[in-house]
Amino acid sequence: MSLGSQRGASPRIVVVLLLGFGITACTGSGKQATAPTTGPATSAASRPAAQSATASSVDPSTADVNSAGDIPDNQAFVAFTDTAGAFTVKVPEGWSRTDAANRSVRFTDNFNAIELDLISGVNAPSEQSALATEIPAMQASTAGFELHNVTTVQRTGGQAILIAYHATSAANAVSGKTITLAVERYEFWAGGNEAVVTVSGPLNADNVDPWRTVTDSFAWA
Repeated sequence: MSLGSQRGASPRIVVVLLLGFGITACTGSGKQATAPTTGPATSAASRPAAQSATASSVDPSTADVNSAGDIPDNQAFVAFTDTAGAFTVKVPEGWSRTDAANRSVRFTDNFNAIELDLISGVNAPSEQSALATEIPAMQASTAGFELHNVTTVQRTGGQAILIAYHATSAANAVSGKTITLAVERYEFWAGGNEAVVTVSGPLNADNVDPWRTVTDSFAWA
């Protein structure tokens, strides 16, 4: 989504990583095996052989099962330069690309997405400007909007304002179903230009590392 009009600005670059907001956007999950509670202690000899197996044994075939929406660990990334030549960022190889009239570019794979947007002639964003201007506009235009937090973060390409929130996805073209997305919107600024990188994906998908790869790869040209 482009919010340039809320600050009276010209086009801007937004990178959305819909991976899911991870607003933070991104969440990870762990697995813990717990031994079952048993009754009075008995010797191994007095129990059937089948009961002598240790409770901590885990089927290795289930150890790396990904949740729906998880980007594969072996996903390849390629460099992308915006149409104005203002910045570069890595995006997942093979994802579908859609170009909008306002120079916004969107890369998608199922419910995961990355949106890039460039806005020129604006002041540097801040946590205060996000709370006062952008978030109210997002609440009015984004289905299921639920703010998670607004923070200032450091990435390899510089400092960015991060707006993390949840939203409702567009309906699936086949099933008509919607899901809750975790969205992270990163706003980079330099010399009157704001580049927005937005990543999003299904809530609870484990896309922390892919989103970090994307946002850490951002660099002004």
